[in-house]
Amino acid sequence: MATNATRTITITYTGDVQGTETLNAAANGSSPGSITTQTLAPGNNTITVPSTAGVTVKGATFLPPTGNVNDITLKGVGGDTGVLLSRTDPSTIAFETAPASFVLNAASTISNFRIFWT
Repeated sequence: MATNATRTITITYTGDVQGTETLNAAANGSSPGSITTQTLAPGNNTITVPSTAGVTVKGATFLPPTGNVNDITLKGVGGDTGVLLSRTDPSTIAFETAPASFVLNAASTISNFRIFWT
């Protein structure tokens, strides 16, 4: 069953610049509305994007566990150089068309790594 989901990023500036920017992704009325918890093993971990009839994944938000000290690299496939994600801050990616899978490379075991599928 699909869920309506909207991803929102809010940036708040303080100090020399004052202000707030709110950036909204388009609403996805056929979102899976799910959260998966992963244990990332050292090396490449293939992450399968949820695929259910009538459901369309438009984005994923990665939330590493609090205090994580291990590098996490997002890759299209295992041989890619990839992009180093924050060890502790959430990261969001938006898909024009969701891939069947992607790779998260972990420098060491990372437990309780959450992915919010929207």
